[in-house]
Amino acid sequence: MIDLVVYNPDGREVDSLKVDESAFGTAVRYPLLKQAIVMYHANKRVGTAATKSRSMVAGSSKKLFRQKGTGNARVGNIRTGKRVGGGVTFAKKARDFGKRMPKKQRRLARNSAILAKLRSSKVVVVDGLTFEKPRTKDFVGVLHNLKIDRSCLVTTGQYDENLCKSARNLPRVAVMPVEQLNAGDICSHSKVLFTKEAFLSVLNEDKASED
Repeated sequence: MIDLVVYNPDGREVDSLKVDESAFGTAVRYPLLKQAIVMYHANKRVGTAATKSRSMVAGSSKKLFRQKGTGNARVGNIRTGKRVGGGVTFAKKARDFGKRMPKKQRRLARNSAILAKLRSSKVVVVDGLTFEKPRTKDFVGVLHNLKIDRSCLVTTGQYDENLCKSARNLPRVAVMPVEQLNAGDICSHSKVLFTKEAFLSVLNEDKASED
């Protein structure tokens, strides 16, 4: 069992949770976790780099001059990759680097990432996190109260526009609803800040899947 303290936005302890490691798979599945992180980085690649091959470059396909008797080195047409303005020899083409994983594997990888963060005391749970209006200064104050001074992934139960706007100017902070939570984002940040609602929803989802 892992004892997890629940804080309020002022940084004071208001509650505690007992988390059974079996709810997140008991052990961290490192091979599966690596597979998910590779997929995460691959899916972020744009893959739009492209250059023109010799078939795409404007120019005649006629041989520039006869093969022998001119004293010059033999050449082909003007579009060859050896000449200035010609096509690229091994031209890049737009491609999709995306990878896929089954839904169950993605969920298991996410649970392994959460368990790894729990064991290293990198998970912080806050009782509530709401703002009347977008204000970055207020959000920075909450992070300071919770002693979060490194990169952080904030996970909420539902999409909160005021919270997202309050955090979007911070370079090392990301905000997402719990339904979008994935192993790649968890491992890309030093700490994970859950609202209590979001953390309990993850626990209840895992218990429901086990049943």
